[in-house]
Amino acid sequence: MKTKILVYALPALILATIHLAEAQQPKKIPRIGYLTGVGLAPNEAFLQGLRDLGYVEGKNILIEFRTTGGKSERQPELAAEMVRLKVDVIVADTAGEVTAAKNATATIPIVMRGVADPIALGLVATLAHPGGNITGIATLAPELSGKRVELLKEVIPKLSRVAFLTPPVKAFRTSIKETEVAAQALGLQLQILQIRGADELEGAFDAAKKQRAGALLQAQATYFSPYQSSIIDLAAKNRLPTMYFNRRSVEIGGLMSYGRDGLYTNRRVASMVDKILKGTKPADIPVEQPMKFEFVVNLKTAKQLGLTIPPNVLARADKVIK
Repeated sequence: MKTKILVYALPALILATIHLAEAQQPKKIPRIGYLTGVGLAPNEAFLQGLRDLGYVEGKNILIEFRTTGGKSERQPELAAEMVRLKVDVIVADTAGEVTAAKNATATIPIVMRGVADPIALGLVATLAHPGGNITGIATLAPELSGKRVELLKEVIPKLSRVAFLTPPVKAFRTSIKETEVAAQALGLQLQILQIRGADELEGAFDAAKKQRAGALLQAQATYFSPYQSSIIDLAAKNRLPTMYFNRRSVEIGGLMSYGRDGLYTNRRVASMVDKILKGTKPADIPVEQPMKFEFVVNLKTAKQLGLTIPPNVLARADKVIK
């Protein structure tokens, strides 16, 4: 009888031991690779989006942050490092970083934080059905460029020539074309200023001044972020009204900005990361386009430039800095 009891009890004891061992093993903490060209830490709005979904950095999520420091040649190297670290998902800022990540891995999911035309760049098949291992946000930069030109014309009715500051990369060809179309429709001449780095900024502003540009439009590009303050300072020095693409540029002294609502966009990126960590494939997550936009005006900068913002334009601003 004792032998029989032992025979029956042994399997149960083994199962109990296995379950106990599994319970004692720490859960694998998901790891996010965050690849950007600027900054010293992940975007705070993105981190808040993760927190809203229950993720706390260092507790139930780890973030491997890497920045190129504005040096695009480092993108492939850092993307390869993400693969070696075996992260669960890569969040990448711009077209350059997303492309580098795509070239480095066909299996690790990639979430774009903001690429103007991911279809034209071959990053996704379609917005509704991206396919492959990439999803994220398409920023609508070409369309927004047209709106920015319109706002400049409303603020400066006598405007006849606009300078367009843009990186010398193929990802901005569509944006340049759309901006040219918008400028022509308003009877404006567009002067293209392509720069490769901070050392070419003064020359670009000199060229704009020489061609008598009445305003400057900055392309929607985090490419410029490492020297954004220099652009704003040179715009003030040359008394050149400038339209930017993000609120931050206006908060630190720029004249105006029109672009996607960064808080909303980063929360959507966090939501996509959450879906991927829970098992959804990037191919099954549609690429989203911004749903919320904001127009910001700095009245202090306008006064320094001797500009009066028309009341009908000011009334449309989401934020006015005085």
